[in-house]
Amino acid sequence: MHLLIVAAGSGRRMGAAGNKLLLPVAGRPVLAWTLDAALACAAISWIGLVGQPADAAEITAILALAEPAIPVRWIVGGATRQESVSRGLAALPAEAGGVLIHDGARCLVDPELLARCAAAVQQGLSVIAATPVTDTIKQVDGAGAITATPDRSQLWAAQTPQGFPVQELRQAHATATAQGWSVTDDAALFERLGLPVQVLEAPPSNIKLTTPFDLTIAEAVLAERP
Repeated sequence: MHLLIVAAGSGRRMGAAGNKLLLPVAGRPVLAWTLDAALACAAISWIGLVGQPADAAEITAILALAEPAIPVRWIVGGATRQESVSRGLAALPAEAGGVLIHDGARCLVDPELLARCAAAVQQGLSVIAATPVTDTIKQVDGAGAITATPDRSQLWAAQTPQGFPVQELRQAHATATAQGWSVTDDAALFERLGLPVQVLEAPPSNIKLTTPFDLTIAEAVLAERP
């Protein structure tokens, strides 16, 4: 299975001056932990790291320390996540039949979750890692007034990895470019096109590091791991 790690994380909500994936957590950069998980998954045979030129030197140094036993390619990303994934898809080897897309900021991802997603894609499915919503969700208007309370039994919080057949995902991105669609994850493209996507339940630890508090949580989780 081929894996694209989107590594162009903004540090805005983290309060960082640069890429949040280069911030330290438990003594190592965030991205180093994400790479560890990917390289520990036997189902992954190729990795593309999609990032910005300004971070190339630091990310290359992280990669060198990881000493990967599989091919890992640096890919220059675009101005948006959507464009970065599209560029990553264009850089996949010709033999790639399925691909997993993973946000580098989800550094606590379990190799077993990557393997489950890879197995589903190899069976021809399109899948996303997700967790059932446990909070009561309120829909509000622009003034902050509640307008609805959706049934949370049907709500899941989308995460990554997300996995798809390569050709279908490439076609979805091409359609999005032609139509001017802007989405925050790849599953949304399939939804617009009426293509089925299944959820695979992820463990609670598969959080995305977005705020300084998330770094504290990650430190605690990593401290408990062997």
